[in-house]
Amino acid sequence: MEKALIIGASGGIGGALRNELEARGAKVIGLSRSSDDLDFMDPAAAERKLSQLEDNFDLIFVTTGALEIDGAAPEKTIRSLSAQEMMNQFALNAVGPALVLKQAGRLLARDRRAVFGVLSARVGSIGDNRLGGWVSYRAAKAAVNQIVHTAAIELARSHKQAICVALHPGTVKTTFTEKYLARHPAVTPEQAAQNLLAVIDHLSAAETGGFFDWAGKPIPW
Repeated sequence: MEKALIIGASGGIGGALRNELEARGAKVIGLSRSSDDLDFMDPAAAERKLSQLEDNFDLIFVTTGALEIDGAAPEKTIRSLSAQEMMNQFALNAVGPALVLKQAGRLLARDRRAVFGVLSARVGSIGDNRLGGWVSYRAAKAAVNQIVHTAAIELARSHKQAICVALHPGTVKTTFTEKYLARHPAVTPEQAAQNLLAVIDHLSAAETGGFFDWAGKPIPW
């Protein structure tokens, strides 16, 4: 893996992925809202920024996302749903990755194995939902899973060796999750990055369009 693009490189997982890839000898380009003004809450500006990218990447990894946007915590019940807060979740957690996937055809290498990964979450699984709650975040992650699956089908027509997947990193100790860790076992961003890259290393083109956890096990849609 010689060239990689990390979207969300200033975050806990994104930064750890960048460090791990650079330690492997890869050339890494990292973009983020804080360092590069890549803000998916402003989709027109984000598209302009993404359109300036020019390269043939072996790996593109979208690590952006948030449980809370503008201080709005995940809903405990659908009775707490706010239309604006739900649209914010979709803008950041679904539309944002979709805008990057829109560029995948021209940015991913065609003449060799190339991977496009998007951080999703197990709570986005419809089949695995037994608790309810977190309506907006769950729905946005379910949406990004569908976006990834659809994009994988289209990408395979032009990039025969491409792998496009949604990945669940497990519970990771970052500012993203610190209020929600409770008793859940969690790993460091560094361990999460190693786990995710180990999954990517072993995926084949036959598994494109899938949804996998940090150990490489398929997650139900």
